[in-house]
Amino acid sequence: MKFLFILVANIFTEGGTLMMSLILICLLLSIFFLIKGFANLNKSITTSKKMLKLAIDSSLLGLVIGFFASILGLISAFDSVEAMGNPDPAIFASGLKVSLLTAMFGLFTFIIARIGILILKALQKEESN
Repeated sequence: MKFLFILVANIFTEGGTLMMSLILICLLLSIFFLIKGFANLNKSITTSKKMLKLAIDSSLLGLVIGFFASILGLISAFDSVEAMGNPDPAIFASGLKVSLLTAMFGLFTFIIARIGILILKALQKEESN
C-alpha cells in the first residue's frame, strides 16, 4: 500500500503539481456532485438532475485541463529540444512522458465520472417513469 501511494505521488508531481491539482479538484467535485445526485433521487428529482449536469461539466473540465496541460508540456519539451540542438533520445522521451501524464489523469477523471453519470442517468429515468 505504501508503494502504491509513493508511485501515485511521484506521478502526480511529475505531471506538474498545479495542473494535476486542478484535475484532482475536478475529480473530487464530480464525485461530490454524483453523491449529492444519488442522495436526492428520492427527495428531489430536479436537484438530482442539477447535480448530474454539474458532474458532467466538472468531468469535462478535468478532461480539457488534462489535455491543455499536455499541450503545454509538449510545447516546453519541444522548446528544450530546440535549445539543445541534438538532444539525447532519452531526454526527449522523458519530456513526452511527463507531458502525457496530465492527459492520462484527465482521462481517468473523465472515465470515473462518466461511470457514475451513466448510473445516475439510468436511475433518474427509472424514477421519473
